[in-house]
Amino acid sequence: MKKIIVTGLFSGMALVPALAGAQISEDPTYSNEVARIMQDNCQICHQEGNIGPMPFTSYDEVRPYVGLIREAVISREMPPYHYDRDIGIQELKEDWRLDQEDIDTIVAWVDAGALEGNSANLPEPIQYPEIGEWRLESDLGLPDLVIQSAPWDVPANGQDMWWNPLVTTGITEDRCIKAIETLPSRAAHGSTHHANSQFETRNEDGEWETYGRLSEFAFGKLGEMVPEGACRTAPADSMVRWSIHYYPDGTAVADDQVSVGIWYQDEDFDETGVYRQDLRGYGLQGGDFDIPPHGKLMTQGFHSFDHPVRLDSWQPHLHLRGVAMTMEIFTPINGRREVVSQASNWNAGWNHSHIYDEGAQPLVPAGATIILTAWYDNSADNPLNPDPDQWVGMGQRTTDEMSHAWIAVTHLDEEGYERMLAERGEERPNAAQRRRF
Repeated sequence: MKKIIVTGLFSGMALVPALAGAQISEDPTYSNEVARIMQDNCQICHQEGNIGPMPFTSYDEVRPYVGLIREAVISREMPPYHYDRDIGIQELKEDWRLDQEDIDTIVAWVDAGALEGNSANLPEPIQYPEIGEWRLESDLGLPDLVIQSAPWDVPANGQDMWWNPLVTTGITEDRCIKAIETLPSRAAHGSTHHANSQFETRNEDGEWETYGRLSEFAFGKLGEMVPEGACRTAPADSMVRWSIHYYPDGTAVADDQVSVGIWYQDEDFDETGVYRQDLRGYGLQGGDFDIPPHGKLMTQGFHSFDHPVRLDSWQPHLHLRGVAMTMEIFTPINGRREVVSQASNWNAGWNHSHIYDEGAQPLVPAGATIILTAWYDNSADNPLNPDPDQWVGMGQRTTDEMSHAWIAVTHLDEEGYERMLAERGEERPNAAQRRRF
């Protein structure tokens, strides 16, 4: 039995017609084709003891649900990866979306009677990481450093609660980070709504102050990989300030702790020509909002830099009334406004950091503006809305709303910006490229 990390599940919402011309087997069966698709995309959650409501690890387990599976993959509700396929950058790492060929195979299989086929053709079983195991471990080994929050008693029932301890890191020298993963405990996995962490260091007056974001976790997120040519620093003699949001799910957990694992770059990592990266939360302009009962709302945030930057990942964050978000870049010198990424089927149950492939990350010139636009639906048309008769304001509770995105930013100088443009065969934006809208 092989053990691997699989980050696929079930995805999207925009309807995609099945059988769109892909080459598939004339007589697909579970054993020959469908079991592989289930392994690669579904079983990591749909197995005994994991978060899927039913296991999909055998034909007998899958067969009763073939109709639901067919509809879920056609509508791209599963695997749950909320990123539009027809707009913005499509070159992503850890992309959970099913290939159209796999969708077509499942549809053809179900329509032909969902036959089992010859069990001798089944793929070798996979041992998936359990809840509470590091999902980056199979690629990177165990973390070089694990930092845990101070213990906290999570009750079985109650309202939203927050725990904000300050803990020491034990870091004795500055190190560049290769990867980060935040891991809730197995017992409180369902009640850990999110867990943010940031480094704090002493200033000249000996007081603790924010150094920079360490990590952000919300359910559905794998972790953060720092791309080549960038360094996110773990500072020496630092503390970590946790901000953990619990929402009791019926299971009491005593002395719960959330962990963050850090993988360092090798000690001989050459920092020559390496640029600083950090993780930033960007929100709306104006600070606050209210959504009336049965109403809708759009918010926007505008953010710019006095130096060029590269955007390495984008993670929208909304709550139950949120339905969509886009990230655009407006370049004043030529008036171009480009949609970089869009999620028009937001679901608060899954928080994905959309990581751009090497060479596909947006390059933003100095003075350009990042525009974040979010939409909310507080009506009964929103299937995730718990109560359309309520006013909804901005706040920290699950039933409140938020309007921000987490963006990993690599800070460049003009030389690095020009070099990256040249490597892609692109030119610096100029006024001659102006276009009208």
